[in-house]
Parts: sequence; C-alpha cells; structure tokens
Amino acid sequence: MSEAAASSTHLVLIPSYDTGPRVYQTVREARAQWRPVWVVVDGSTDGTAEGLQRMAQEDPGLRVFVLPKNQGKGAAVLHGLQHAQAAGYTHALTMDSDGQHPASLIPAFMQASMVEPHTMVLGRPVFDASAPLLRVHGRKISNWWVNVETLGAGIGDALFGFRVYPVAGLVQVMQRSRWMRRMDFDTEAVVRLAWRGTKPVNLDAPVRYFTAEEGGVSHFRYGRDNLLLTSMHVRLLLGFVLRLPPLLLRRLTRRPPFQP
Repeated sequence: MSEAAASSTHLVLIPSYDTGPRVYQTVREARAQWRPVWVVVDGSTDGTAEGLQRMAQEDPGLRVFVLPKNQGKGAAVLHGLQHAQAAGYTHALTMDSDGQHPASLIPAFMQASMVEPHTMVLGRPVFDASAPLLRVHGRKISNWWVNVETLGAGIGDALFGFRVYPVAGLVQVMQRSRWMRRMDFDTEAVVRLAWRGTKPVNLDAPVRYFTAEEGGVSHFRYGRDNLLLTSMHVRLLLGFVLRLPPLLLRRLTRRPPFQP
C-alpha cells in the first residue's frame, strides 16, 4: 500500500451493513488515500465484520467497530463520531461502503475542510449511465424541499453521503434528536447543520452504481424509505417555520456559500 496522507484531526468514517466483499475494496481504496480510516459495522451478518477485523489487525491505520445488531446508517455514523470526538478528531469524512463514492477525492475534500474548518464539505454527485433514472430524478424533489427548509443555504445535494462534517456540531445535533438514525440521516444532518449556521462547500464527485453481477448491493427500499423521507420533510418544515425569523435574519446578512 502506498503511503496515505495522515491527519490527527480529520478521519474517514465508513458505516457498513451487509455489503459483501465490496466493502474490502472500498476500505483498501480509502486507506490508500488517507489515515486513519474507521469502519462501523452495523450488525452485518455476511461475515464482513470478521474480515474487516482481520484487515485492521494488519493495518494500524484502520480501526473497526462492530455493533451487535443493525441500527441504521445514522446510528452507525453517530457511534463513530462519538468515538472520534473522544479521541480528539474534529472532522469526519463519511462515505458509503458499497464502492459508489470516489475514494480518490478524499484528499481534496479533506483539504477543503482544513482550509475552511467551520464549513461542511458536501459532495455534489455527477451521475453516469449506471445511475437509475428513478433515483436521479427523485432526488431533485428532496433537494427542492431542502432548499426551502434552509432558505437557500446553498446545499448542492442533500442525499449524497460523501461529505466532511464538523464532528462536534453534528454530534450535538444528533444527540438532541431521536431521528436521523436511518436513511433520513444524510438529509436531516445537512439541514440541521445549516440551521446552526454551518455553511456548505459543494464539490463535484462522480458516482458509480454497481450491478448485482458486479457485487453491487443496495438497502434502499423505495416504499419504506420514501415514506421515511416524506415524514422527515414534514418534520423539517415544522422546524423551519419555528426557526423562520432567525433564518431570515441570517439570510439577509450572510455571504453566498463558497462554490469552486
């Protein structure tokens, strides 16, 4: 393995649930770019927890946490964030374990965060022909609502999970809420951070969707998870109404978000 960039403030955090062998390649690619990389195995039953633990025994730049049962993506991320905060890390780059996110861009996203540490660095997905059209077009609806809920805070994409968060702010937001533990995590996290005044930095990032023959795995369920996202937006709209006066004041006085 080539020498990866190392940091005492910024780490890579990968939640993983039953992605099969694809997770090993994802972790290897992340480790080739950065140190440390932490993986939170969210109650997987496919044997990857044991495989990842063996990898960590041979790699001091890799740490693996294993949750006893599946709790959801947001819960897995929070588990990692709390340990990261306790260890003194200030920022975490989250990426999916299924290989869709571009590990090669980890250094660029980390550098953007280090330049402006009070921001959240958000991936703006660039889709290719492998992307399901239903998901490409469906996310436009969610992004429209997020633009409303944040008064145009400048969030380029609310669903793409390849992003760098300030650890302390996100932990505080999540500990105050009983939500954000499953598929609602990515969207609600950026909205609530925007409400706190955390500015977005949007960077383009390519997305790769793997077929089942290529080892691709998706746990998104259109009916169940779209219902979850719909209820989330109802909840966020109610929160938006309560916060409207201070949000309006900030909107009138803030500078535009950084757009490279």
